[in-house]
Amino acid sequence: MPQVVSNLWFAEQAREAVEFYVSVIPDSRIGRTTILPAETPSGPPGSVELIEFTLGDQALLAMKAGPLDSFNHSFSIAILLDSQAEIDRIWDAFLANGGTPEACGWLKDRWGLSWQIVPRALSEMVADSDRERAKRVTEVMLGMVKIDLAALERAFNG
Repeated sequence: MPQVVSNLWFAEQAREAVEFYVSVIPDSRIGRTTILPAETPSGPPGSVELIEFTLGDQALLAMKAGPLDSFNHSFSIAILLDSQAEIDRIWDAFLANGGTPEACGWLKDRWGLSWQIVPRALSEMVADSDRERAKRVTEVMLGMVKIDLAALERAFNG
């Protein structure tokens, strides 16, 4: 069976970023690290580092390979959580580590990567067959920076 792995290109500090991510997100770990022994477009032998890691059940690869393209909103990592306490803990950890809050549960970490720190229930609420309930939740969510699960549940329940 094929395995799909998202790759994250860091100009520098890939190891620092990965160590932070796995320290904050439960059930995460760093796997193999590989230093490329050959000359690459990014630099001389030894200048490119590949770090395999897992966040929850998602496999990723961080590559420290010098500047190319910076991260932007077209790619983000969503962390789906079950409680406000989990949302608060992870949100606060990212901000304390130099992250910047955005809107609707989004933030940018200090390396410029976009994250969505959201309750698992949100996708069910906005997809609900009662479109009025879904609209209320969506409108409330659009006014938030950090997600407030209780406020979403109140909007959903009318």
